[in-house]
Amino acid sequence: MDWGTDLWDQYDVIDKHTQSGLDLVDRYIKFVKERTEIEQNYAKQLRNLTKKYAKRGSKDEQDCKFSNYASFQEILNELNDYAGQRELIAENMMTAICVELTKYLQDIKQERKTHLSDAKKAQQTLESSFKHLESTKKRFAKEWAEADKATQQAEKTENDLNATRLDVEKAKQHAHARTHTAEECRNDYAAQLQKYNKEQNFFYYSEIPQIFNKLQDMDERRIQRLAEGYCQFSDIEKKVLPIISKCLEGISTAGGKIDEKQDSILFIEQHKSGFERPGDVEFEDYTQGIKPATSDSSLHPPKVRAKLWPFSKKHKPPPAEDFSHLPPEQRKKKLQAKIDDITKELQKTQDQSDALEKMKGVYEQNPQMGDPSSLEPQITETAQTIGRLRGELAKYETWLAEAVGGEESSNTVNNNAQHSVVTADQSQNIYTEFDDEFDDIESPIGQCTALYTFEGNSEGTISITEGELLSVMEEDKGDGWMRVLRANGEEGYIPSSYVKLTP
Repeated sequence: MDWGTDLWDQYDVIDKHTQSGLDLVDRYIKFVKERTEIEQNYAKQLRNLTKKYAKRGSKDEQDCKFSNYASFQEILNELNDYAGQRELIAENMMTAICVELTKYLQDIKQERKTHLSDAKKAQQTLESSFKHLESTKKRFAKEWAEADKATQQAEKTENDLNATRLDVEKAKQHAHARTHTAEECRNDYAAQLQKYNKEQNFFYYSEIPQIFNKLQDMDERRIQRLAEGYCQFSDIEKKVLPIISKCLEGISTAGGKIDEKQDSILFIEQHKSGFERPGDVEFEDYTQGIKPATSDSSLHPPKVRAKLWPFSKKHKPPPAEDFSHLPPEQRKKKLQAKIDDITKELQKTQDQSDALEKMKGVYEQNPQMGDPSSLEPQITETAQTIGRLRGELAKYETWLAEAVGGEESSNTVNNNAQHSVVTADQSQNIYTEFDDEFDDIESPIGQCTALYTFEGNSEGTISITEGELLSVMEEDKGDGWMRVLRANGEEGYIPSSYVKLTP
């Protein structure tokens, strides 16, 4: 079955049907465009979401050492990749479906227009031939009627007794002429009729069927191309599904990487101070060595000096280059990390220096490749950098050695100081003076020498200079700090690792 045979007389129906098919293609293109806009907006919102929750600053960088924080960042990365796949879907749909179908639609519109135009031209040609046929037919009918009338008139004249021979002859000639003209018109009519029937037969059995079959072929190709577009709508997304699945698997994997126990251990390592827990507060007997007094003030308990907490927010010292503001354990980790960074940078700079020296040697052997003197500024700069890095490395290694040794010394000082306190309580009297209330006048429990200069900028601390002799007023309680008295009477806390006890 085909349109040319079965729908030979349905031009208007074919016209509407093919136009409806083109409208469907156009609607599908618009549908896919809206789908791509949705995908693009979705991807954009996902990217903005991941950007909003991505790590920022050093605090987030520090938190990402924990597995639950790091996994969250991995989830954000996978989601960002997932957004990229949604963008790829939108891009491929726009290119493979919308753009290609739009081009195809323009071509098929032009093809349809051509076929319909050919059908109209054929119809107009047939109609023109039919009008010519009708014209020859009418002329034949008119001439035949005139010829018949002339013949009758000739017969009437011939039978008329009053008519002359000339009148009769004239009437016969007129009738003969009209009959001849009628015969010519009859022949023209017959020829035109034969021509029209031939054209009509060609029109209905050949020309129009061919045009309608071309329209059928065009419409079937349109349907096939549209079907491909429908399949592409699915296939484009199927192609990225493996990558999308990997993104989703990556999210699941990130969740499985979380180790709550390891996070707890890491938290301990980051914040462990290394201090010993404070020991029991010893009983201080103020009844020994106090002279009897009748003043009412003797009834009041003595004033106890408040303990200064070096690591409270109020008294937190400012950051120092040697990290002395940190607890011992954290200080060692920071120093070691700094040493590792400097070592890496030093190795990188050393490699660069070696490369420059090799290049210089090549230039010296092959002057045409370059001027060796042009490398001198870079070599000099690299050498200076190496010297600076080695100096910094030695400095931080010294501080690390002091930190490790200071921790051991701190424990020794703590034990010796506790022994000294007991001895002092047993063998010495406590100095006292009377004011509104009793104030302790403490005696030194030992002597020490400053190994390094310390800038006491925070409340409760004092400044000391290298080599200065100090009196120990309060031993290290395990927190890495001790209270000392300077020769000028200034008293405060300093790091225990900055001094050496005098035997």
